[in-house]
Amino acid sequence: MNDTTTRHRPVGVVFWASLAISSLFVVWGVAAPDHQMSTMNSAINWVTANFGWAYLVLPLFLLVLLIWLALGRYGRIRLGADDDRPEFRTHTWIAMIMCAVMGIGLVSYGVAQPISHFAAPPHDLAEPGTPEAAVLALQYSFHDWGLHAWVIFAIFGLALGYSIHRKKRPGLVSALFRPLLGRHADGPAGKAIDIFTVFATLFGTTTSLGLGALQIDHGLNVLLGTPTGTTAQVIIVVVITVLFSLSAASGVKRGIRYTSEINLSVASVLFLFVLFLGPTAFLVSLFLESLGQYTSEFALMSLRGPAFGDLEWMQGWTFFMLAWWVSWGAFVGVFLARISRGRTIRQFIGVVLGIPSLAFFAWFSVFGGSAIELDMNHGTDIAGDTAAEINSAFFSTLAEFPFPMVTAALVVILAVLFFISGADANTYVLGMLTTHGSIKPRMPILLLWGAMTGALAIILLLSGGLEALQQTAIVSSAPFLLVIVGVVVCFLRDLRATEGPADAAPRCADCEQHVHARPEGDRSGDGDGHLV
Repeated sequence: MNDTTTRHRPVGVVFWASLAISSLFVVWGVAAPDHQMSTMNSAINWVTANFGWAYLVLPLFLLVLLIWLALGRYGRIRLGADDDRPEFRTHTWIAMIMCAVMGIGLVSYGVAQPISHFAAPPHDLAEPGTPEAAVLALQYSFHDWGLHAWVIFAIFGLALGYSIHRKKRPGLVSALFRPLLGRHADGPAGKAIDIFTVFATLFGTTTSLGLGALQIDHGLNVLLGTPTGTTAQVIIVVVITVLFSLSAASGVKRGIRYTSEINLSVASVLFLFVLFLGPTAFLVSLFLESLGQYTSEFALMSLRGPAFGDLEWMQGWTFFMLAWWVSWGAFVGVFLARISRGRTIRQFIGVVLGIPSLAFFAWFSVFGGSAIELDMNHGTDIAGDTAAEINSAFFSTLAEFPFPMVTAALVVILAVLFFISGADANTYVLGMLTTHGSIKPRMPILLLWGAMTGALAIILLLSGGLEALQQTAIVSSAPFLLVIVGVVVCFLRDLRATEGPADAAPRCADCEQHVHARPEGDRSGDGDGHLV
């Protein structure tokens, strides 16, 4: 759909209903924070006890599906017209994927998760503090931040990219359901899907904002000695909300693009600093061994659940992480679709699954591995610091390297930039979802969703801090598992109806006869005048 038909249309029921639901949650948190916290706690226990298995099974199914799509005939199809080419250069595209999607987690968990698993190995599979625990710590960090996250993002991005750029539909999740719901996708059923998408997206991203505020708060305390606590965190959220709202209002090609590129540069400098001034040989060896164990035990690790206990541990790590990715699915999918026009399905899947996963594996190995090596061989207690205050992990590690104040400042800058780039991408997507799929939402809409996101982050920080953020991510994501299944079914129907069966030869663009496949980009025909 041409954006000129959508950008000036008045907002509709999706906008007002989403705004009302979000406002009610804010009012609930202000009026009865204890009741809100206890309700969320009961909900998370029920969801994880009864449906935790779904969070384990779905990513594996999606991984198999995406590999099949990439390797098969459908992999040649472009997200757009056959002659469309990418809008962004590849390195800019990758920077936007990694930084605008889930960057703040690299700072919040890059050291905290590996060192926590090293001190208390998952499922008691190793003795704490041993070499086996070190490998296991990174293996399970890879599990939470690698393919399991990116398959969820990729399926949404792929389905939405195909729908928006090739089928010329609006950028709405409900539009994906037209093969299943028909005209009802534009009626109340479709509106309900879009409203729930906004709700899940809002709370998934609010979790990231809260984590970012906690990290920046601790970093400012290390650098400047400022007091920590909810007051400081609220001030941080307010200031950053203003910044990311203005950045989002400037559009994808300016604010989001430039902050993502700066993020990648600062992160690369910090990464190389620790890699080459730290125990380089140890870190490379630990990365390779952990990657090998992650690969060899992938299926077993992916399906290991709380059948014999460990429910609390699963809620704090695996279920929380997977639920976080599910709640981010539509947001990331819309954003990936927006920046991926002209990419082939094969290229999209290969890059979105492969490059961010490997980059995150390397990040966790260098920073988490450095903390592990320091505790094992140099008498530090970074694990103890992390257990006492999870946001101290990164700073405690950098304190053992040269120029600790300089690197701590870089971490704070990185956290702020990740905070802004992720949040302004979220604000842009919320604006898009609530304005009939417009790719250029009006500035007042963007500013309003920026303010709502900040308000929700403040409410959750005041009511329960990190625990409240984790609970909200899990509870808000649970019903969205059904939406993901619906997206998969509808996307496959779309492909089969438009492109033909997966095992059929491609059709001629002019006469619909089956012809022999040609290499990507080859429009020369097959000798019979058929264009492929």
